[in-house]
Amino acid sequence: DEAPAVLNTLKTSLRIFSERIGSDGFKQALADALAGEYDRAAAAAEIKRVVTSAPVVVFSWTRSPASKKAKELLALANVKPLVVELDEPWAKGNPIRAELGRMTGYTSVPSVWIGGEYIGGCNDGPSAEAPGLIPLAFTGALQEKLASAGARE
Repeated sequence: DEAPAVLNTLKTSLRIFSERIGSDGFKQALADALAGEYDRAAAAAEIKRVVTSAPVVVFSWTRSPASKKAKELLALANVKPLVVELDEPWAKGNPIRAELGRMTGYTSVPSVWIGGEYIGGCNDGPSAEAPGLIPLAFTGALQEKLASAGARE
């Protein structure tokens, strides 16, 4: 019977959420709750390994409209990113998403990285340094970042 395991998972998620909502904000607490108990150092190391393994990396959800748009826009720029689908499987992707939120201040997907540097999501980002893919394109900075990362096909 799976009921006790499911109940324990829900209890853990609720505990994590209630512990972190005050200090980390709603979105990060929710990402942490969905991730459950995980090795933060291992997740951070995996993210660092992945973002330095290709000129452009996109952490994505397969059904996310913003993730789909980011991948389409990069294809228009003749860029083939390394795509990490965080929902395939959720059990592996949720800890990565939670740790991405801790590293970048942004739990939304997509999480776009160029040359090992976080640039934000598709439409926006958390800061002027990471404004998102579309704002970078409109300011003219995207092409320069892609070229210096060696991202052209």
